Amino acid sequence: MFCCFVRSFFYGVAGVFMDLLKGSVNKVFFRFLFAAIGSVLITCIYSLVDCIMVGQYEGPDGASALAVVMPVWNMMFAFANLFGLGGSVLMSNLRGKGRGADGNRMFTCSFICVCAVTAIMLPLFAVFDGPLLRLFGARDNEHILSLARDYAFWLKFAMPFFTIGQFLAVFVRNDNNPVRAMIAVFSGGIFNIIGDYLLVFVADMGAGGAGLATAMGQFIAVCVLLTHFIGKKNTLRFVKPVGFLRAVGNMVKVGFPTFVIDMAVALSSTLFNNQIMFYCGASALAVFGVIINVSMVVQSVSSGIGQAIQPIISVNYGAGEGVRVKKFFFRGLGAAAVFTVIIALICMLMPTQLIWAFMTPSQEVLQIGPGYMRTYFLAFIFMLFNIYATYYLQAVMRTAVSVVVSLIRSLVLSGGLVLILPAVFGGDLVWWVMPIAETVTAIVAAVILVLCLLDRLPPQKSGQNVN
Repeated sequence: MFCCFVRSFFYGVAGVFMDLLKGSVNKVFFRFLFAAIGSVLITCIYSLVDCIMVGQYEGPDGASALAVVMPVWNMMFAFANLFGLGGSVLMSNLRGKGRGADGNRMFTCSFICVCAVTAIMLPLFAVFDGPLLRLFGARDNEHILSLARDYAFWLKFAMPFFTIGQFLAVFVRNDNNPVRAMIAVFSGGIFNIIGDYLLVFVADMGAGGAGLATAMGQFIAVCVLLTHFIGKKNTLRFVKPVGFLRAVGNMVKVGFPTFVIDMAVALSSTLFNNQIMFYCGASALAVFGVIINVSMVVQSVSSGIGQAIQPIISVNYGAGEGVRVKKFFFRGLGAAAVFTVIIALICMLMPTQLIWAFMTPSQEVLQIGPGYMRTYFLAFIFMLFNIYATYYLQAVMRTAVSVVVSLIRSLVLSGGLVLILPAVFGGDLVWWVMPIAETVTAIVAAVILVLCLLDRLPPQKSGQNVN
């Protein structure tokens, strides 16, 4: 009886969750979908526009330099999502059970963790930026290294705003305010676009100007996100972090699959940068700079779909609404299929146009680029499905199997194949690594999802204890 009273009281105070539990499936899904995709796409604009501006200003070496810096972005995403997504999934699950106070405790613990990680990452990158950028692919080209360091100088200042901004965007979205999250990243993204042009070309700052514009754009995005906390929709509260270590452990368990994805992308980008530079040369690395930015857009779309369904499914799963969980799952799967077709067609039909969009290319880049790109872009057929699958498994507390899917895709296959295939069969095989990795992962993920939907996979026991 008391539990029923608490649940009723919670829904009376935070009635926003009734919409997730009882509202129209299509209405709820599309409201979260467009806001989430808009947010993540605008977020990736930072790197995308930077690459375009620097590539047009510096030529192929500019695109190569930003490919070298890309692992830094991936690592920032990884730590922001580890505690942002991990904490928000648990918060939504707790709120679905009518435990709003515990949800706010999870929010508080998550915030402490992301601030602590940022405080560690910033000085490490500030001190060791040169060795790290050499490791990420600039080891044999001093000009590319110089451009990468010019850009990364300002990225150091953007790091706190980026990690905290990504973290806040996830929680604000889960606090039933996806529009505010989208407006925040949209504001920062627009400023970044304008700032890139003014600082790179008008002020003649080149790669350094792009880095400065990015830092300022991230600051603006964080400022907009903070306005959520003074608005009427806000139900997030900082509370005493009781049971901090247990909360952190549960966050890490839930957020680890996404963390693995993002860190593996950083590792994969590093391996690809070095392998391409070794086997194919600087021009091929410039082509990969285009590929990695296009790939980032694709991953952002799939992450957007995953982030859209994650709070909805987490709340409904916590409330025991199994039928609605499956309905939302298939809505997300349909969205992934539609975007897959659109993106794959554009990329396969327009590789040359993409090259020109990102840089003023050399003749060698134009000669080798389209073939390399079409081969790599075959990975997009299954990429959205694979990333979406990990988000769904996280949302329904199948964290262990989600980790398995992430590890197979990101480390075992892509990490192993990028080292083996070029060494055994020749350098050109490096471009086949991701298509093979995504295809094998899709088969594994499909089997796991079918078992999950048929309730033949038990939920992770540790994931059920979110106290």
